[in-house]
Amino acid sequence: MRSSVKLGALTAVLALLPLAGVATAAPPVEWETCGGTVTGECATLEVPIDWADPAEGTFQLAIGRLPARDQAKRVGVLFVAPGGPGSSGIDRYTLNPGIPEDSVLRDRFDIVTFDQRGVKRSNEVRCTQALLDQRPADYPETQAEYEQLLDYNRRLGEDCRELTGAVFDHVDTESVVRDIDAIRAALGEEKLSFYGASYGTQVGQQYAELFGDRVRAMTIDSNMDHSITSGAKYLETASADLEGSFLAFADWCARTPDCALRGKNVRKVWTELHAKAEAGQLPVSAEQLRGELMNSMYAPEKQWFPLATRLRELAEGVESPAAPVEPVGETGQNSYQAIWCQDWKWDVRGVGELARYAERAAKVAPYTRISPFWSDVTSCLGWPSEVRNPQHRLDVRDAPKILITKAKYDVATPRAWNYEVARQLRNAALLEYDGIGHGQFGRSTCVREQVETYLVALKTPAPGTRCAAVWPKSPEPTTTSDTPETRPTH
Repeated sequence: MRSSVKLGALTAVLALLPLAGVATAAPPVEWETCGGTVTGECATLEVPIDWADPAEGTFQLAIGRLPARDQAKRVGVLFVAPGGPGSSGIDRYTLNPGIPEDSVLRDRFDIVTFDQRGVKRSNEVRCTQALLDQRPADYPETQAEYEQLLDYNRRLGEDCRELTGAVFDHVDTESVVRDIDAIRAALGEEKLSFYGASYGTQVGQQYAELFGDRVRAMTIDSNMDHSITSGAKYLETASADLEGSFLAFADWCARTPDCALRGKNVRKVWTELHAKAEAGQLPVSAEQLRGELMNSMYAPEKQWFPLATRLRELAEGVESPAAPVEPVGETGQNSYQAIWCQDWKWDVRGVGELARYAERAAKVAPYTRISPFWSDVTSCLGWPSEVRNPQHRLDVRDAPKILITKAKYDVATPRAWNYEVARQLRNAALLEYDGIGHGQFGRSTCVREQVETYLVALKTPAPGTRCAAVWPKSPEPTTTSDTPETRPTH
């Protein structure tokens, strides 16, 4: 059960004013117990649909909290932004231990998070399920298919707007950032600490840009680069890290006794499988095969052994049992596309230009060809909502030193993106993990210790600090909450 605190239009305006005016304007949040695998606290906060025009109305923003376990040594609030976009922060960090139970962060901080606008409990973006099921291929091969894709995106967006309501047109990341500052104000905090991974790093970057003087400390883990305006560059950089991750997997398999492909040329196995998939000789398409490969690169410790088994079975013609079909309702959620397409504007002039993008990607990724994040470009073509928060270079002036963590290869937030964000922030500390995967805080004890030290004591790693790779040593379960199951997410 979630309790509500109403701010109204006046507080919405006050939340844009200097600290003293904001912190005293909002009534205190009234928390109520909510529970999953852990017991947390939940509430709602009434915020404007449109921060530029509060008179348009308000909606209820769902927020969650795990209070600091050591209140005598409490540092303050650590706001944790989930990935996606479209993931539920409440599910991950309030009802489940997204921050590990044995972390010092649980002792020293109130862990606060939310379901951001347009997500789950916060006026979720909903669309007609039958229309969602009609989604055409993300890889149009003719101009007619390209036009069909644009028409579909337009019709889907209009359907989602009708079913979602006015919030549909205001789910951009800048609006999300202003919601976070309203949460800070309602909690009576002059400053907050921040941790965000994947898409959550874009939220952090833009919070530092708008409200840098309200940040005590910030770690952004596996970074988005929201300055990329070229679809070709976006796909090339994403494809390069898919290729690098695959090659690391192939080399790991060659030296790992329990790998199902040990003793085989993994590069050759993959090349032959991909060719068969393109020819329609496998139970999966080439697009689906690349999607399975990419999904397995998010968390190697959980997914590389099953990936090797899957590729061996495909090569041997072993049929995997079909996944059970989950019942669906009349509507389905479509938060990712709605949020993404208000943050990214792509100028694509036709199917020929998309073909050139694919050719450019294949040059840097001769084995894996092109990242499934191709859909990050094609899903926004024809989308009917305004791009309210278009790509731009960061201009962060008042924030403290920000800690950036990155992997050697990361299929969801490539190395090139992280290096570029570090350059744009200027006053940043860069911590590099020499392994593969997405979300380094949960991947490496070394990274975790450095992040915890910084967030608690404000001590950043020494320049040039690196954390050694951790390679899978025994088969692990395949399930992980970080891994996308169908369309890719950040």
